[in-house]
Amino acid sequence: MTLQLPAMPTLAARTIAVDAPEDLLALIPDGGMAWVRRGDGMIAWGEVARFDSRGSSRIDDAATWWRRLTRHAVVRDDVHVRGSGLVAFGSFSFADASVHGGTLIVPRFILGAREGRGFLTEISDDGAHGHAPDLASALGTTTPAAPLPRLTEEDGDRDAWNAAVESAVARIRAGEVDKVVLARAVGAHADSPVDPRSLMPYLAREYDGCWTFHVDGLVGATPELLARVDHGLVTSRVLAGTIRRTGDETADLARAASLAHSSKDREEHAFAVRSVTQVLASHCASVNVPDEPFVLHLPNVMHLATDITGSLDHAATVLELVRELHPSAAVCGTPTLAAARLIDSLEGLDRGRYAGPVGWIDGAGDGEWCIGLRSAEIDADDPRQVRMFAGCGIVAASEPASEWAESEAKLEPMRHALRLG
Repeated sequence: MTLQLPAMPTLAARTIAVDAPEDLLALIPDGGMAWVRRGDGMIAWGEVARFDSRGSSRIDDAATWWRRLTRHAVVRDDVHVRGSGLVAFGSFSFADASVHGGTLIVPRFILGAREGRGFLTEISDDGAHGHAPDLASALGTTTPAAPLPRLTEEDGDRDAWNAAVESAVARIRAGEVDKVVLARAVGAHADSPVDPRSLMPYLAREYDGCWTFHVDGLVGATPELLARVDHGLVTSRVLAGTIRRTGDETADLARAASLAHSSKDREEHAFAVRSVTQVLASHCASVNVPDEPFVLHLPNVMHLATDITGSLDHAATVLELVRELHPSAAVCGTPTLAAARLIDSLEGLDRGRYAGPVGWIDGAGDGEWCIGLRSAEIDADDPRQVRMFAGCGIVAASEPASEWAESEAKLEPMRHALRLG
């Protein structure tokens, strides 16, 4: 079946230099999007164009739409840093069958900061810009974030989790899969609508090494980079293998050493590294994979981590890589198709955009996409309803109690941001 795309507007993007904002998230208007790490990144607001897609071809369809949209776009960029010029933000569901599908959004305005340099982009759909954008006019009369309402968390179904993990371990030992990632969702209900702007400052402050994001109701602080493409260089950060922090520095150093030498966690990590390396190797002239993972220290947990880099040997866009990398073994399992079938049979939930790709792409096809972890989804129809997610990699040595504890640790960022714990 031929993809039926909407009529393409002629976009024009104009980027100028501005003073670098000290705090991007303090300026984000109501309904705005965000992509920030260690003070650098972008906030965006307004909507010039949007593409929604569903099914197994959702990422390909969005990439085709973006390619057609950018083909005749007029771009004047005075800054030329990562994220300046024409940009779209997006997120995609984890599963092909999810009702959430995927979305690419072209904003009206983008305010960014890169290594001390600030920029402001205005995008129009009339094919021309006769003036430079003005930040004060672009921000207009921005209202402050609504105070976070009181939320009540639903109880987790531990019995169902234990049964799912035990079943997964049995099927791994039977040779059906090598690894499967199981997730759980925890709902919370608020007295009034939840404003994502009330969550992001906490996430950015406490998890500054993560990518704090908000795209279309999905908000979080993820530590896992699926793919960054920047002028032919591709980077991916793989995380798999987790241990909870105690808050005691001496004890945590010992736990980090234990994680680094854990055969169960190293096995889980190796599956994830292999799945990403195989994809990148098909697109790169060379791929660099460190011999050993390092331990990534976050405020709530520690992960085994590997940064994989490569040099592209052809003009692949970041969305092309995202489509092939997702789902990686870090969020699905190994082998991928068998693990996905096992997830369908054991999990009993629609992950929505949890563990799916979230990020941005520019007019040249470069961009940065992470895995939507440590996240919550604010219900579009009823923003008083929030779902938080956490997942764990299950291998033959996994035990339900330890996996439950790991999932509880992974829920901490969103629980604390929502003031639930």
